[in-house]
Amino acid sequence: MTKKLTSQELIDLIDDGADIILPIANGEPIRLLDMLEENAAQLRNVKIHQLLALRSRAYIQGEIEQLKHVSYFLSGATRKVYQQAKIDLIPNNFHEVPRMLKKTTKMSMIMTVASPMDEHGYFTFGTQADYISEFVGEVPFVLEVNEHMPRTFGQNQIHISQVAGFVEHHTPLTEEKAGPVGDKDLLIASTIIQDIKNGDTLQIGIGSVPNAVISMLKDHRNLGIHTEMLPDGVVDLVEAGAVDGTRKFTNRGKMITTFALGSKKLYDFIDNNPAVEFLPVSIVNDPREIAKEKNIVSVNATTEVDLFGQCASETIGGKYYSSSGGQVDFARGVRFAENGKGYICLQSTAKNDTMSRIKLHLTPGSVVTTGKNDVDNIVTEYGVARLHGVSLAERAKRLIAVAHPNFRDELTFDAKKHGLII
Repeated sequence: MTKKLTSQELIDLIDDGADIILPIANGEPIRLLDMLEENAAQLRNVKIHQLLALRSRAYIQGEIEQLKHVSYFLSGATRKVYQQAKIDLIPNNFHEVPRMLKKTTKMSMIMTVASPMDEHGYFTFGTQADYISEFVGEVPFVLEVNEHMPRTFGQNQIHISQVAGFVEHHTPLTEEKAGPVGDKDLLIASTIIQDIKNGDTLQIGIGSVPNAVISMLKDHRNLGIHTEMLPDGVVDLVEAGAVDGTRKFTNRGKMITTFALGSKKLYDFIDNNPAVEFLPVSIVNDPREIAKEKNIVSVNATTEVDLFGQCASETIGGKYYSSSGGQVDFARGVRFAENGKGYICLQSTAKNDTMSRIKLHLTPGSVVTTGKNDVDNIVTEYGVARLHGVSLAERAKRLIAVAHPNFRDELTFDAKKHGLII
């Protein structure tokens, strides 16, 4: 029978050189990590693999030599230590992470937060499915049972017989507050809204522009949700009658996601809600699965774009800030979909209008997230540049047209000088 673990019993389960997998965001097990750090002297060369760590810890700071953090998406807890070369960052597209972990790690153990067990012996991963859920039955799972974790539906359950052990740690979930929506965000959103039709299925990314888009959709009807991260705004759309999923082509009537991050309002909404299903990221973000939603609309953000249409979405000023996440997954998925539409958004300037975010060349040190062949539409507060199927010269002209007016002459001069336009 699976039992509650002491610290020593947990340590005894971990071999030298083990690869421990942690889920994203609120799946991060606080007490289990405490136990690892407190007993690290008994461990040897253990790597902890995770996207989007929520909390800065001694082992992440490089202060515990027996434990090494390996990141697949930087966060506030890991950004600075990555820049100090204390942790590794593995490039990836989100849907490929499960397969990557299988190929490149020992998959020694998965540690995750779970909702309490039900009368049938099942726990759920609550706000998660992400890259851990498809390993149930294949990899030892150690659970941190938290009564605050909502009980959810989808492919994110685990039976007591499949659990190597558990601890209890009851603490409220971390809430991610939506940032303020400014006038420029509303202008960008108003452009995108014109292209969203009743019955479309939405993928909404992180940021003020996606939040603004959601805020403008309450009068739409029969919208569907197929998104990697479920945000707060979806609750408002359901309550307004805008989302019912009845015109989806897959998982009809269901809101499909692979993780949820927001406020307590969102966590209460997904608790025991069969309309929301959490599926592995290898399904949710697979471009082939996305494309089955013929009317999928994807809205994401970037930090800068060059005149070829290349988007640098994971670096700021040439320094790593995050990672690719699912942006490319959905950029490709909407391309395959029959009526798919993809929007990558950014305000036209930075630093109080002194710097253009549309540039001849990306800032040195910046990396391309969404390539020129995958990008569909670029949107600023000055309109939309529709890039799919047009020449490089026409792309440059369309991007210059949505740049801030103060920079258009300079961009045109540079584009002519480098032979992009005549």
